[in-house]
Amino acid sequence: MNFIRITVNPHQMGGVPCIRGLRIPVATVVAMVAEGMSEAEILQALPDLEAADIREALCFAAEAVREQVLPLVQECEPAMVMA
Repeated sequence: MNFIRITVNPHQMGGVPCIRGLRIPVATVVAMVAEGMSEAEILQALPDLEAADIREALCFAAEAVREQVLPLVQECEPAMVMA
């Protein structure tokens, strides 16, 4: 997939993927969505963004996760309840 709204510049924000050359990391946008913020709330908090930026940030994050082998989360045993 081609990402036209995601940029990586080693001289900006430590080279992390950002939105359209702005100093807004993809991770920030994805975290805002994960925290339950609506599209309108994100656009209000980051007025330089456009709705398409949010969608592309999510697609980029999905693609990044798809391309990596992630460690499995081990299920913990239930805590013992003291009576």
